Amino acid sequence: MAEEQDDTQVYRVVVNHEEQYSIWPVGRDIPAGWQADGTEGSKAQCLEHIEEVWTDMRPRSLRERMAKSGMVQRPRADCRGEHDEDEAVERGAARAG
Repeated sequence: MAEEQDDTQVYRVVVNHEEQYSIWPVGRDIPAGWQADGTEGSKAQCLEHIEEVWTDMRPRSLRERMAKSGMVQRPRADCRGEHDEDEAVERGAARAG
């Protein structure tokens, strides 16, 4: 944690063709296949931005395949397992039935 407090590096948010996000130090060339999304700041600021915009962890290609096959599912509330109550009830009913 002390390392993060001492981190004066400025980062930028980058996104790839699969709409997956990461952070990259400003001043370093962005790797092939990634592009800046326009957000720059501290590590915490960039990670906060990613948390706000990256709401579906599935790669874009998977989301598209699922949509074409009719397997569209609602994205989860977040990646830490906080799901809405209706979804939890639906899963429980499916297991019981």
